[in-house]
Amino acid sequence: MGVNCGIVGLPNVGKSTIFNAMTAAGAESANYPFCTIEPNVGVVPLADPRLTRLAALFGSQRVLPATVEFVDIAGLVAGASKGEGLGNQFLANIRETDAILHVVRCFDDSQVVHVDGGVDPERDITTIDLELILADMESLTRQATRLDKKAKSGDKEAIRQLDATHKALKALEDGRPARSAGLSDEDRELLREAHLITLKPVLFVANVAEDDLAGNNAYVKRVTEIAAEQGAEVVVISGVIESELAELPEEDRAAYLEDLGLEEAGLDRLAHAAYRLLGKITYFTAGPKEARAWTVRDGALAPEAAGEIHTDFERGFIRAEVVHYEDLDRVESWQAAKEKGLLRSEGKEYRVLDGDVMHFRFNV
Repeated sequence: MGVNCGIVGLPNVGKSTIFNAMTAAGAESANYPFCTIEPNVGVVPLADPRLTRLAALFGSQRVLPATVEFVDIAGLVAGASKGEGLGNQFLANIRETDAILHVVRCFDDSQVVHVDGGVDPERDITTIDLELILADMESLTRQATRLDKKAKSGDKEAIRQLDATHKALKALEDGRPARSAGLSDEDRELLREAHLITLKPVLFVANVAEDDLAGNNAYVKRVTEIAAEQGAEVVVISGVIESELAELPEEDRAAYLEDLGLEEAGLDRLAHAAYRLLGKITYFTAGPKEARAWTVRDGALAPEAAGEIHTDFERGFIRAEVVHYEDLDRVESWQAAKEKGLLRSEGKEYRVLDGDVMHFRFNV
């Protein structure tokens, strides 16, 4: 179960710079609008010291971390919902992602042009939000017209879908994203095929200057206020600093971070925030061949977790042998965990916990 996030924002706010630092994928980054046309996709390993420790305990030959997929989507502009600035293409790309990372420019630099002439985070956020709302309104209006005919004929499923559609449309018409419409889980499922952009969770990324890593400026303060109003989180990073950090050898990065007074790279914080945003947790498998982190939704049952490895594991699930990472870290071996009664045998109703180390028994 991958984690897929679309990076959006106005042109020249630093999206591609941040993406390059994340992935070292070489996505083109330049000082002119629409530098990014086709979406660039990069897969970022999720830094997790627990996995490194497990690999050492088991003598694993390979280490395979959980990953977050980031899609660098070209800068949107006012009128994107009507096709301005290749807007239709860009909006279609956003619909395919699970969550939105909204990069907001929070630095002044006369050498980096702004499409609207000056830095104003509130205006920039409003511009993007409005285009996404308008795009969803157009999509749902067409859907409502189609469903109305079926509902009038007595189609019960269409009646339920139409009700959910009207709930979402009401929020959009009020200038609010669909995620603020108070939709139930059933409503969200009924709207799933509409691929609503404003129903996706959002994480704001405040891109600051390299001399303002703490984000102590009025721009960041306003982004934080807007995020609080929307029930969203904010991660403050400097795209320039992260780019410099990404170019350093692994062994030099810790020293560079220490010189900056940072404990963790901004992009690691961003990747972890994106992971939390989508309600994901990590469980592990480990042995001599490999130590691996697996991504599942928070609340997943053991068979579902097994299915992340292979569908046969879920189909023929018998039980899961489970030790939590903290226990295994303390006793330092699977056998010791078993001898001390820390190894548990769990059935189909077991809810996986973040940090579980699991071995599945199955038969097909």
